[in-house]
Amino acid sequence: MRVSVVGGGSITAAEYGATREIGRLLGERGHVVVCGGLGGVMEAACRGASEAGGETVGILPGSDCRAANEFVDTPIATGMDHARNALVVLNSDAAIAVDGGPGTLSEIGHALALGRPVAGLDSHDVSGIEACETPREAVEHVQREA
Repeated sequence: MRVSVVGGGSITAAEYGATREIGRLLGERGHVVVCGGLGGVMEAACRGASEAGGETVGILPGSDCRAANEFVDTPIATGMDHARNALVVLNSDAAIAVDGGPGTLSEIGHALALGRPVAGLDSHDVSGIEACETPREAVEHVQREA
């Protein structure tokens, strides 16, 4: 299964640790992490998945694949800026949102419109998102619902 992990580009150390754990759990379970390919939540999820032997895909806002964080296995340049958010969730079976601002909210909206299950960890309070307390709970929710 492919799981989008979406969230802020600038996060706290606690959010980084929680997101890295999400990535690790997804990688250990054989899921592919799909994200926006840059820093913050995106880097933490890719790092955790990579450390667990998992696969990572970064769908980048710019046109240079070298802009991807070092833990992205497959960078995809789009040149689409924030419009690439739709592609991040379109290329997954479920989404996990951690923290985040308006870009994350757009990814959540696209995921819900596409009928993808969405788990949230300290993220937006939007109808349709399963609010979760732990990384494990978020991963188990999307695994069960996708």
